[in-house]
Amino acid sequence: MQTQAVRVQNLRKTYGDRAVVDGVTFDIERGETFALLGPNGAGKSTTVEILEGYRRRTGGDVEVLGVDPMTAGLDHKARIGIVLQSTGEAGPVTVREQLRQFAGFYPNPRDVDEVIAAVGLEAQARTRVSKLSGGQQRRVDVALGIIGRPELLFLDEPTTGFDPQARREFWDLIRRLKAEGTTILLTTHYLDEAAQLADRVAVIAGGRLRAIGPIEGFGGEAARVPVVRWTEEGMPRHERATDPFAFATALATRLGGAPADLEIVRPSLEDVYLDLVSRPEANAVTEGAAR
Repeated sequence: MQTQAVRVQNLRKTYGDRAVVDGVTFDIERGETFALLGPNGAGKSTTVEILEGYRRRTGGDVEVLGVDPMTAGLDHKARIGIVLQSTGEAGPVTVREQLRQFAGFYPNPRDVDEVIAAVGLEAQARTRVSKLSGGQQRRVDVALGIIGRPELLFLDEPTTGFDPQARREFWDLIRRLKAEGTTILLTTHYLDEAAQLADRVAVIAGGRLRAIGPIEGFGGEAARVPVVRWTEEGMPRHERATDPFAFATALATRLGGAPADLEIVRPSLEDVYLDLVSRPEANAVTEGAAR
């Protein structure tokens, strides 16, 4: 069996003379949770729509579960699950009725009541979808995405409208799906969500890939060097230090004591992400401790 669930080589999408996706290359391993991050207009949604088969590419090679999504048939579509960014129009059916209808489209669907429980909608199972809150309708979207027991699940901003508790419960669901062997491609604006769920992260900005690699050490060694912050002579100061404790000790010796506001900050995924998308250059791809 092919080890990659998704292969993307030099992907391009242009509109006239404007490239919205410009030479993007990455793979997603089977069973991996892969987060594709980027600001609005970066090209990530276009990339995902091409992988889902909703949008035609201008150039490059793409394989999803060994098939070109531009020519994929219904048998291929039954192997993937999609949770779109926006909720579609809700019909006059209950949660259970809608899931039963969608389950009939797949050769080996999950049990409807099991899925309802997994997304936390047992109390709303007999409620019309149109009567649900926005967050509850979003849970229905997730349920529809997983009812077919997909090999590959696309999650586009899946927890929009979720309260904090619902987000945590959703994260547990994604971990269970991963444990079952489901490959997951996640796009999210919640950097903590990517840090919690993803094995690897890629950042796209200006249509180009800025960095890709495992969560641990993402962005490369330089991006993960701790920052020492303090105030000296009334002025805020900061310095990157590979050995922040030795630096802080030397600083305290030089100043005759440790500054009261001395702190050591290890850059988070959000810090690295914001640094990457703010850079004007978009040509080089940073391998964050790549395999």
